[in-house]
Amino acid sequence: MLIQLNTDKNLTIHSEYQAQIEEKINTSLQRFAAHISRIEVHLSDENGSRNGQEDKRCLLEVRMDGRSPIAVSNIGQTYDLALNGALNKAVHALDSVVGKLQDRI
Repeated sequence: MLIQLNTDKNLTIHSEYQAQIEEKINTSLQRFAAHISRIEVHLSDENGSRNGQEDKRCLLEVRMDGRSPIAVSNIGQTYDLALNGALNKAVHALDSVVGKLQDRI
């Protein structure tokens, strides 16, 4: 499972934080790893340099072999909260998709 991290111009990711993000994604989506080829993570600050609450956004694109990508997003006060919310949504979406695949077998 390849993880590609993208950020907007308002955010610079250090290698330690990138490793934490990748670990969190691997841990959360490990049971779906056989079905996932790549995950694209898009982190952005909706308000840019202006202050604001609930302005950190995480968009996850989960690419599965032979299927359309699943895209989920979440907004939070911090990037960690936004990522956690997006991962929860991705788990629910993948549960549904993988469950339907297993029902066919």
